[in-house]
Amino acid sequence: MPESSPGGEAGPAGGTKADARPRSPRWRLAARLALGALLVVIVVVYHRYLAQSFRALGGLDWTWFALAVVAETVSILAFAFSRRRLLLASGRQPRRRAMIAITYASNAMSLSLPFAGTGLATVYSYRQFRRRGIDAATTGWALAVSGIFSTTSLALLLVAGAIAGGQPFAVLAGLSGAAVYLVPGTAVLLAVRYDRARKLFGRMLIGAVHAARRLPMRRAAGGADGATWLADFPARLEGFLDRIASISLPRRGYAGVFGLATANWLADCAALGLAVLATGQPVPWHGLLLAYCAGAAVGGTGLTPGGFGLVELALAAALTAGGLATSGALAAVIAYRLVSFWLVILAGWLLVPLLGDRPGTQASAP
Repeated sequence: MPESSPGGEAGPAGGTKADARPRSPRWRLAARLALGALLVVIVVVYHRYLAQSFRALGGLDWTWFALAVVAETVSILAFAFSRRRLLLASGRQPRRRAMIAITYASNAMSLSLPFAGTGLATVYSYRQFRRRGIDAATTGWALAVSGIFSTTSLALLLVAGAIAGGQPFAVLAGLSGAAVYLVPGTAVLLAVRYDRARKLFGRMLIGAVHAARRLPMRRAAGGADGATWLADFPARLEGFLDRIASISLPRRGYAGVFGLATANWLADCAALGLAVLATGQPVPWHGLLLAYCAGAAVGGTGLTPGGFGLVELALAAALTAGGLATSGALAAVIAYRLVSFWLVILAGWLLVPLLGDRPGTQASAP
């Protein structure tokens, strides 16, 4: 499952470690506390089903479970190669092994780090691509387009799953989700291709930078270097936006990227179905895709790292509604999360030390 981009290095920061620590809004903190209380209640009320589910894991069919691992690997590879195709717009690409390692590492960060895992994963991917000679504009463009394609394909799969399951409300939700994810990002990427819109967008960014510089903390930390950077910023921004405006792929290239983004989700969904088979239960095919998309959407809320707890609840409820017994649904979800969550985290963090700074290269801040 992608981080979307599904990785730690932090970006430039002016201040102490305490200043740079991510601060969660009060509503999000309250939501996490409420969620924690809810999980405790669920464990207490459904402890019998949980015990049965973990006992069922002892009787897993390891052939189906191994196939679930293979399907999850295919999902990661599809996501990695979709980004690699986008980076080809720069005239060069990271090697396949490096691309796969970066994808695993960034996914591990996105899934396991609290508060800002997704943001740190994006920064990590950016810096790794820059170290491999991809220019800043192409890197930012590729990450943005990858995110748009990934979320849009998930929303369209939600529509397909809702149609297959006969759920008209979910069809409307999927179409709305596709529009919400597709329209804003696409509008910005298209706008920078037109000179007038690009200049307006640039003025807005410059105004935001000036406003940020007026803050007491930033003014104190900036000094002469900050003033020089601010003076050079408009020219650098104009060159950056001009470069983005010149980036494009052939239509066939975009179709390939979107196909790989869709394959990423479908392979992950297949891992869920194989996890159900591994527990010795029939797969509820009519509702599998809808259940999977519901779990993926819940996991993307960011309330917990990688949707921990939320995805399990959503998937178990959806599979139970699809006809599985409660304990069987929980066992299948636990098996699936072993493959798509814990194994990805383990593999990703093992690869992080191997992706450190390379001699003779550097990563520029966006």
